[in-house]
Amino acid sequence: MSLTESSSLIPVTLLTGFLGSGKTTVLNHVLKELGMAATAVIVNEFGKIGLDHLLVERSSEDVVLLNSGCLCCTVRGDIVDTLTNLFVDRVKGKIPFFLRVAIETTGLADPAPILHTLMTDPIVAARYMLDGVVTTVDAVNGTGTLDKQREAVKQAAVADRLLLTKSDLAEPAVRQRIEGRLKALNPSAPIVPVAQGAVDPALLFNIGFYDPVTKSADVRRWLRDEAFESGHNHEHGHLDVNRHDDRIRAFCIIRERPISWTALSAWLDVLAEMRGDDLLRLKAIVALSDRPDQPVVLHGVQHLFHPPVLLPEWPSEDHRTRMVFITRDLPREAIETTLTAFEDAIAHPP
Repeated sequence: MSLTESSSLIPVTLLTGFLGSGKTTVLNHVLKELGMAATAVIVNEFGKIGLDHLLVERSSEDVVLLNSGCLCCTVRGDIVDTLTNLFVDRVKGKIPFFLRVAIETTGLADPAPILHTLMTDPIVAARYMLDGVVTTVDAVNGTGTLDKQREAVKQAAVADRLLLTKSDLAEPAVRQRIEGRLKALNPSAPIVPVAQGAVDPALLFNIGFYDPVTKSADVRRWLRDEAFESGHNHEHGHLDVNRHDDRIRAFCIIRERPISWTALSAWLDVLAEMRGDDLLRLKAIVALSDRPDQPVVLHGVQHLFHPPVLLPEWPSEDHRTRMVFITRDLPREAIETTLTAFEDAIAHPP
């Protein structure tokens, strides 16, 4: 892993959520907002999301222009081809100039492959950067879905923001249970109640990892480490054996002292190689002993990491290292022990 300076890349928001959780309703509402102009939306099939009332003209076989100023395209092949073709057509002036991309996954999709593509494909990574993951969860049926569908658990676990849809239809006790479960599963993700798909587009974009205005990470919003410092105990002693999320843990590691880049990069490489399947998500801002005035932002999903971004300066007065982990069968103690071992090995070579 090598450090890279932050640059102007097109931010991408991934919209995921299980079947019937309201992704389509949310997307249709957002597309009507004028603030969504200059947005490219990638969906699976137009016929399933009811965009006919918004269509203005067809730009090509797979691309349509909407009256809000944004454009939509279908995915008939690989996501790499879709993103590449959109960028090339933008450069050639075949489609309107867009500033951001939203990708809606299918309800049964594991979000990891798309996240891997955004972070590792050289063509895509040269033009796009992950802005965040937004997951819709059905307030009425969400608990049952999490009990039965492993994909739904993973969709919620990797989210930067959770949209609790149909919140107006759920009984208070039912809503309280699903909110409690989501907070235990992913305490760093804010839960936004949504009724009839109505949500402010500002809540879906520029949510933290990459802000095209500041060209830097807003770590306070992105990591939300205060969610882990609030004293909430995520190691529950009475877990339902029918739940699939009892193997998933979320925790934040905070270090007061800077870490050498040599130790950090070597540790991350080994962690990804040896336990990548169980490293569902990592988000971090790290104080480097090599560059104390320039923190590095890290973002990883399982075996793969986005190129580290070196910020020009700290975004706040807090200069501590903060690393948020969402893991499966990978305890906090193992993470901290191996990191300390690599630090010691670098500081005291044989």
